[in-house]
Amino acid sequence: MNMRKKWLMLALVASLMTTVVACSGNNNNEKASESSPAPSVKASEPAATTPAATETAANADEPGWKADTSPITFDWYLNFAWFPNKWGVDPTSQYVTKKTGVNINFIVPAGNENEKLNAMIASNQLPDFITLGWWEEGVKKMIEGGLVDSLDDLANQYDPYFFKVADGAKLSWYQQPDGKTYGYPNASASPVDFKTYGTQFISNQTFVVRKDIYEAIGKPDMRTPEGFLNALKLAKEKFPEINGAPLIPIGFHEFNENGNYSFFDVGQDSSYLSSFLALPREKDGKLYDRLTDPEMVKWLKVFRQANQDGLISKDVFVDKRAQMEEKIAQGRYFAMLYQRTDFAAQQNVLFANDPNSVYIAVDGPANANLDAPTLAGPAISGWTVTLISKKVKDKERAIKFLSYLISEEGQKDLYLGEKGVSYDTIDGKDQFLPDALKLMQTDRSAFDKKYGSSYTFWMLMDTNMNLQWAPPSVEPAKQLEDWTKGKTASYSQYDLINPPATSEEGINATKIGNEWGKVLPKLLLSKSDADFDKIFADFIAKRDKTGFAALQTYRQGKYEENVKKLAAFLK
Repeated sequence: MNMRKKWLMLALVASLMTTVVACSGNNNNEKASESSPAPSVKASEPAATTPAATETAANADEPGWKADTSPITFDWYLNFAWFPNKWGVDPTSQYVTKKTGVNINFIVPAGNENEKLNAMIASNQLPDFITLGWWEEGVKKMIEGGLVDSLDDLANQYDPYFFKVADGAKLSWYQQPDGKTYGYPNASASPVDFKTYGTQFISNQTFVVRKDIYEAIGKPDMRTPEGFLNALKLAKEKFPEINGAPLIPIGFHEFNENGNYSFFDVGQDSSYLSSFLALPREKDGKLYDRLTDPEMVKWLKVFRQANQDGLISKDVFVDKRAQMEEKIAQGRYFAMLYQRTDFAAQQNVLFANDPNSVYIAVDGPANANLDAPTLAGPAISGWTVTLISKKVKDKERAIKFLSYLISEEGQKDLYLGEKGVSYDTIDGKDQFLPDALKLMQTDRSAFDKKYGSSYTFWMLMDTNMNLQWAPPSVEPAKQLEDWTKGKTASYSQYDLINPPATSEEGINATKIGNEWGKVLPKLLLSKSDADFDKIFADFIAKRDKTGFAALQTYRQGKYEENVKKLAAFLK
C-alpha cells in the first residue's frame, strides 16, 4: 500500500474517495472494508470472437468507440473485496453506458481475494476485464500463462487511437520480455509527470493524532522516542475512555502474513516507519537494507516499550479494516501511523460531530537528526493495473472502451459526471455543482450512490489529468494533505524488482516474508530489549540462510534496469 507501496499510490484524489484505498502503494491494495457479494463467474465462456461485420476501418486520430455504441455488457473483476459500488445505479455510470453502449457487471470477491483470483486463473475462467494491484503475483500468472491479451496487439488490430491517448512511458514501463504490454495502470505518475506536477503531489503516508486530545496534553513533540512514549502516556492518563470505551493510544495498519505497512511489510517492501525516519533505499547505487538500519531497530524497540508500558492495545494485532474504521469513527485512537485516505469517511463523521475531534497530521517518529520524512508520492507503477482477458467477449469493443476510459474525454466523464447533473460550467470553468460538491466533501458514500462521479469508478483514473477539474481541498482532508506537501518523493525505481514467485529467489522471498509476518508481532510483544535482540538476530540469521543475498542480487539488477529506463523517459 503499498499499497503496499501502495500507497502509494492514489494520493491525489483518494482523499475524496472513501471507497479507495492503496496501496501502496503501498498500496496499496491493502485493506478490507465493506464487501460486496461476488456474482458467480460463468463456468464456461465461448472463445472470444469479433464478427467481421462489426469490424471498422481503424483510425488513429478518431475515438474508435464511436463506431459502435450498441449495447454490450462486460464482466469486470476487481481484486478488492471492499469495493461496494455497482455500475448503472448512479447518473455517471448510466451516462457512460448511454454514451458508449457499454454496461459493466462488476465481480468482487466475497472473501479472500487471492483465493478467488487464483481459482479463476487455474480454471482459465477469467472475466472480460481484470483489475488488481500491480505488485500482485496474479499479474505475472495471467501474463505468463497466456490468459490475457496484449494491449499493443489489440490496439494495432482494432484501435490505433489507443496509442494516441495512452502514455508511452507507462506502456514502456509495463512492457514484458516479449516486447508487449498487457496492463495499463491507474494513479500513475511518470518522471515527466513528477517534473510537471510534482509541487502538487501529496502522499498517503501520515502520522496523525486526535486534535482535541493532542492539544489537551500540550501539543508534545513526538519525534523522539522519549517524546513519543510520553505523549501516549499522557493521552491515556488524561483520557482513559472515549464515550465509555477504552482509549487506544496508537493504531496501525493491519498485521498480515508479511508484516505490517506501518512498520515493515517485507513481502511488499513497504514501510511507513522508514519513510518517517527518512531511511535511504539505496546507498552509492546499491539497494539498502532498511530493516536492519539502527534507526529502524531503535524505533521498533520504542514500540516494544510502548507495549510493555500498556500503550498498545491487543486489538491492533487482530483488527481488520472494518473493525478499525468503526473505532476511528468513534475517535478511540489517540494516534495512528496510517494512510489518510483509508479513514476519510470516518474523518468526515468526526468533523460533522465536532471539528476538534478530527485527526490531524503532525511530525511523528524521526531519526536522531530529526530529518524531515521522505514520504512515498505517486509512482509510475501507479496503484492498480487493468488487463483484458483472452476470453473477452468482444476484443474490438473492449480495447476501444479502454481507450475511451483513459482518454481525456473518458476521464472527464468519470470525474465530473454528466453536465447539468453533477457538474456545469461555472464562471468559465467546468466544475462540480455546489450541492454535488458539498455532498462529496461531507458524505462520500452517499455521493457515490447519488452521483457516481469523482472517480467512484477508479479503475483507470488518471490522477494527473484530473487536476484541471479537481476542486480545492477542504477540511478535514486539507490539513492532512497539506502536511505531506514538500515531503514526497518518487520511488518508481524500486517497483517491479521482485522475482517471479515460482523462481528460486521468488520462493525464498515468500518464505522470508512469511517468517517476518510471524516475527514482527513477537518483537513488539517481547518482554525486554534483550528478548527483542535475540528474536531479531534469529530472524536475520534465518533470512540469510533462506537465500537473502541471492534475492538482493536479483533485485539489484532489476533496480539498475529501472534507473536506466526512467532516465530514458526524461529524454
